[in-house]
Amino acid sequence: MPNWSAYLLSCADGTLYCGVTTDLARRLAEHNAGTASKYTRARLPVALMASAPCEDKGAALRLELAVKKRPRAAKLAFLLAQPGALPA
Repeated sequence: MPNWSAYLLSCADGTLYCGVTTDLARRLAEHNAGTASKYTRARLPVALMASAPCEDKGAALRLELAVKKRPRAAKLAFLLAQPGALPA
């Protein structure tokens, strides 16, 4: 059973990107290679700001949506407030 997590990236242009994955190291490498998403492809390089483990895919997607709904200034703090969250 895969271990899901939600993560927050800082892009080179100062914007933030939030996503979910089962393999954080692989996904970060994909983002920096320009193969993970159109959004980050145009804003390389990206750096991991924080990640939080989730019970399953549904929980990870709900957490991602909750982060995205927050104002920019509150996104990182909200993600880091989750149980088991780790700063980069």
